[in-house]
Formats: sequence, C-alpha cells, structure tokens
Amino acid sequence: MGQYVFKLPDVGEGTAEAEIVAWHVSVGDVVKEDAPLVDVMTDKATVEMTAPVDGKVVEIHGEPGDMAAVGSAIAIFETDAGADEAPAPPPPPKQEAAPPPETKPNGAQVSADQPKPRIKVPAGAMPPGSVQHPKAAAAPQPSQAVARPEPREPSVKEWGPALASPAVRARAQKLGVDLGSVRGSGPDGRVTHEDLDAVLVPAAGGRRGGSALAEKNGIEPVKVIGLRRKIAEKMQDAKRRIPHFAYVEEADLTELEELRGHLNATKSNDQPKLTLLPFLMRALVLCLPDFPQINARFDDDQGVVFRHENVDIGIATQTENGLIVPVVRHAEARDVWDCAAEVARLAAAVRANTAAKDELSGSTITITSLGALGGIVTTPVINHPEVAIIGVNKLVERPMVKNGQIVVRKMMNLSSSFDHRVVDGYDAAAFIQRVKGMLEHPAALFIER
Repeated sequence: MGQYVFKLPDVGEGTAEAEIVAWHVSVGDVVKEDAPLVDVMTDKATVEMTAPVDGKVVEIHGEPGDMAAVGSAIAIFETDAGADEAPAPPPPPKQEAAPPPETKPNGAQVSADQPKPRIKVPAGAMPPGSVQHPKAAAAPQPSQAVARPEPREPSVKEWGPALASPAVRARAQKLGVDLGSVRGSGPDGRVTHEDLDAVLVPAAGGRRGGSALAEKNGIEPVKVIGLRRKIAEKMQDAKRRIPHFAYVEEADLTELEELRGHLNATKSNDQPKLTLLPFLMRALVLCLPDFPQINARFDDDQGVVFRHENVDIGIATQTENGLIVPVVRHAEARDVWDCAAEVARLAAAVRANTAAKDELSGSTITITSLGALGGIVTTPVINHPEVAIIGVNKLVERPMVKNGQIVVRKMMNLSSSFDHRVVDGYDAAAFIQRVKGMLEHPAALFIER
C-alpha cells in the first residue's frame, strides 16, 4: 500500500490561500479518481476539486470555513499496490531522468505533483452530492488482475461512500454521524436530512410531541463561510469606512408604467420584456454627467476620487448563495432594450455560477431593488469603493392630490445612500430630483442631449 498527499493547487491567478467551503468525502471513504472531493472559494468563485487518484481517504486537513494555503496538504489517500502490480502502458525509452510514477516500488510515498488533480468550476451553485464518479476508462483485463487487499471495514461499502447532498454531508460531519451507517431513503439510497433526524432521535423516549405548543430549546450554530463570509466582510468594510447618509423621495410613475406596458405589448419577438430597471438605468445615464462626483470610485487609501465618464452600473442580484453584483458595462451606450437584455443575461449567469470575474467588479454606481418584497423605505449599503447606491421600493397605487383633485396614481419611493465624504447632501438631493423628473416625464428618457 502507498500514500498520496494531495496539496492545494493554485486555483486562481496569484492566489495565496483559499477557503474550504465543503467536503464531499469523509475519513474512511473509498473514492474513485475524478470523484468530487472538496469545494474551495477564492474571491467569489467556488471551485470544485476532484480526487486525483483511486484510494481510501485516511486524513483530511481543514474544516469548512478554514483557510488553506496553496501548497499545503489538505488530504491524504491510501492507494492500492504500486504500478508493478497494476496494468501500465508500454514504458518510454530509458532516460537518465527520474523514472515515471508507474515504476515506483510498492509502498513508496507518491509526490503531490503527480498525478495532477482535476479541477473544474461547477455550472450550478453547488456540485453534485455523489462522490462515486467512476472513470470512463475500461476495467483491467482478467489477466492483469491483482490480488484483492484485506476486506474493508463493515462501515465502508464496496461500491463507495453513501450518496448525500453537500448540505447533508456538512451536517453529518458537524454532528459526528458516519453516513456509511445511515440507511438512505432517497433515490438510489441517497441519505436525506430526515434520515439523519431518524438516527439522532434516541431509541427510548425519542417520539416527538404532536402539540404545536411544545417548548423548543434547540440552537443551531451556523458557521459563516464561503460567499456569505465574503458578503459579511464587504458589508462590514463598507459601513466601517464610508459615512453613509440616506435620501428618500417618491416618484409618480403612472405615465412611465403606461409607456412600459405599451412597449411590451408592441415589442418584437427578439426583444426582451421591459421592467422598470432599464428606464431607471437610462435616467441615471442622462443625469450623471451633471453630477460627476456621484459616478465615481473613492480610493480612500490614496485620497483620490476617480470620476468616470463611462457609466458601469452594478445590479444587486439575489442568488441561492447570497447577494452578487454583476456589472452592466457602458450603460451610456445602450438603449432600454439593450439594458434589459444585458441585465437578464448577467442575472442568469450569476445564478448559474458561470459569470466571468470581470463581470462581477468595476461598477461605478449600483442599483438595488427590493420592490417585489414591498417596503416603504430602505437604507442600502454602498458598494465600496463607489460613492452612491440607488434603491428601488415597491410600486403601489396611492391616492394623490393632482390639480386640486384626489386621484389614484402609481407611486414608488427611491431610497438612496451616498458617501458624505465625496457627495454633499445638496448635490445628492438635486441628483435624485433630476432622476425623479426623468421618470415622471418618460419622454425625456428618449431625447438626445
């Protein structure tokens, strides 16, 4: 038997360390090469690493939430007999250089450099739960078969570890439950949260009370890791460094809603459906040239405000893993249809975890919206190092006084925050009033200046 030491490779350009997000194996699991091994995160990209060899996991270094340095050992595998007992391709011509791994004697320590670990970025927010992903290569011929090792422990199944989702694995690891000893009730024997609950209920007196009024005293510790930790760090840094001040104004969007409905009813098949967001983006583009201090990024370490001619608008987007802000580049060069199409494309990309790194940074101003969830006023946190963020609240019908008459109008509040080191209160109010005027008189959005 031999050992393979798996060292964390460089998962990004110049990355010095990465955060362990989730393990897909436990000590004692027998895995196949290319089976999901561990998820790590750098910046906002989650990378799934796969097992580099066939073998049994004998050591795991680091828990979810821990930081691992590039080049440090994070897992050790116990492998089968050396290559002298396994099929191998014809040897290359003999050279004075070091022999290939296939010629190493039985029981030798395998270098972490050979073979290279497989790394892939998952298309979805989370990788598959199963750790048994056999290679497509054909099995050895009978003439090449080797003697089987001693029988494995009963808790280790011959066909590999139990099937379970990453969330179930993380919970089982936290609770100290061996998934190999849990009978799965899901598809193909997959272990579910309900299966874990059944194991945790004591044999005696384990029945749950049927009364909804029963006292509950459980506390579930949830470690802040992965994207949630990145969000927490960024929000904390923004509030610590930026003196926020908020400004809220209501806007009458009755005419804009009529225009939007007409455009959607008459659009061509290749045009996207318009929401209010593209119109707000267009209003920002038309107003910001007169308020250059708002379309800016403040490097407070250097003491320099960088005012931008380009309007790169960040769109705060909620995903299953947390809040991500993709960027619509050069909104000043897009009409409302193009803005709508780009917003839809970016939203789909971040929710599928396929957005490129340069699509997630570099915005000059951000829009955030909780309109669908209601709310009268919000106090959004500025996306550092920007100096302004525009918040959209729910569009509602309200009675308003117009020309001395009480009429029903479609109203929406704009809740915005500004960096008071760069933007004075007067300028912020004047800017929002200009935006409001554009939205209340939507024909102005289509007039070239």
